[in-house]
Amino acid sequence: MANGKTIYQPHGLLQSDELYQYVLNTSVYPREPEILKELRAASSRHPLAFYGTAPDGGQFLSLLLKLVNAKKTIEVGVFTGYSLLATALTLPEDGKVIGIDIDRKAYEIGLPSIKKSGVEHKIEFIESPALPILDNLLEDPANEGAFDFAFVDADKSNSGNYHERLIKLVKVGGIIVFDNTLWGGTVILPDESKVFPELRRPDWSHTIQFNKDIAADTRIEISHIPLGDGMTICRRLY
Repeated sequence: MANGKTIYQPHGLLQSDELYQYVLNTSVYPREPEILKELRAASSRHPLAFYGTAPDGGQFLSLLLKLVNAKKTIEVGVFTGYSLLATALTLPEDGKVIGIDIDRKAYEIGLPSIKKSGVEHKIEFIESPALPILDNLLEDPANEGAFDFAFVDADKSNSGNYHERLIKLVKVGGIIVFDNTLWGGTVILPDESKVFPELRRPDWSHTIQFNKDIAADTRIEISHIPLGDGMTICRRLY
């Protein structure tokens, strides 16, 4: 907070850049696959590079995937493909991740690294708004409860809509992870006018409402963690 304004912080919600850099240098970068480093470097040249999954977030997702022995997954919001590639690298040889995004151009920034990785066969990228694709999947009864894991990093105004579809697509005991659920720490502010940078304002109220809704959803158990920009991990109960 500076002069009453919340500023976008590159260190996420940690106390300082130095502390965040310590986490990266000690626990993340030494274990980050070289192909993900390459994709991250390519993504850094995009004017909206901060939209991408941070390397510590990618490491966390990979660990979750392994903990639940995920084989079939969905990703809503791909951007340049860092988390998509991290997922594909983690899945078994016969695993599959469906990635949905409206921006093929951003995805193509990471595509050379994906092709080079040797795991492109695990990825199905669909250029489309996500809701019609999720609805199409649900038209086939065989897809209900067929997915082990889902990751959502997309338009916050539709988080609730994505959740209602994904809760049917993931199996009982399956995991749904929502990114950016603390919205740079701005969720504690009293009104939208105090949210900075201004590009965060349109989705500020959506994020707050989604957090309330997800906390009250008895179909899941949740953990809301201050990793990166905030992540909410949901486990389907029934």
